[in-house]
Amino acid sequence: MMGFLFRSKPAGNAPQLEKRLGHKFRDKDLLLRALTHSSYAFETKEDAEDNELLEFLGDSVVGLLAADFFFRKYPLADEGDLSKLKASASSTMALSAFARQVKLDRFLRLGRGEEKSGGRKKPTILAGAFEAVVGALYLDGGFEAARTFTRPLLEQAAKKIPAGGATINNSKSALQEFLQKNDLPAPRYTLVGEQGPDHRKEFVVEVGVQATVLARASGPSRKAAEQKAAAQALKKYLGRRIKSLTSETFLIDE
Repeated sequence: MMGFLFRSKPAGNAPQLEKRLGHKFRDKDLLLRALTHSSYAFETKEDAEDNELLEFLGDSVVGLLAADFFFRKYPLADEGDLSKLKASASSTMALSAFARQVKLDRFLRLGRGEEKSGGRKKPTILAGAFEAVVGALYLDGGFEAARTFTRPLLEQAAKKIPAGGATINNSKSALQEFLQKNDLPAPRYTLVGEQGPDHRKEFVVEVGVQATVLARASGPSRKAAEQKAAAQALKKYLGRRIKSLTSETFLIDE
């Protein structure tokens, strides 16, 4: 079973991946399924199940793990800050970064077309696979197996957060709040272009107030580009008071 499990992936084997996950699977098929993208299941003649249902389950498990972690880590934080931390840690960009940290991209089973188009580097595929693996860990080893795997990743993400004296926010929300406090209109986001091949497309967005353009940024999705543009606009107003936590979340020193 071990040889067959990773026969179609470019590198690695089951024991190596299980070591990275901190869990030896009783049901090897669960791990295989978690690594199987829908493109592989569609293109091959194998009776392969894709990871979409495990991704659905893992999405909820990841949210609970993040909520549990930050609730315990920052018992004095208010609900708003905990919600922002949870949303940041479970965002597509954060989960894709987690997936790269554990080299999950090396173990994915992708269809030929997706492989050629750079699927192993796509944030949505990586984040989905990460959620599917967490879902598989939950089914095979329970909540503790999933928590043991994710805790070091969340701990690393939390290292940038001080014990107190700062406000946590995401760029778009903070920019809107800042403008409102200064009696300015809400920010306007405009998609001004797309660049690059389809498998590595970058979206270019401008953020402005009325006729004034505050910043321009690009990202792998329109949402990501809007967050980056908002962050750049905020830095013009607040300068060094901003400290980035993730691509979507930051601290503002009081």
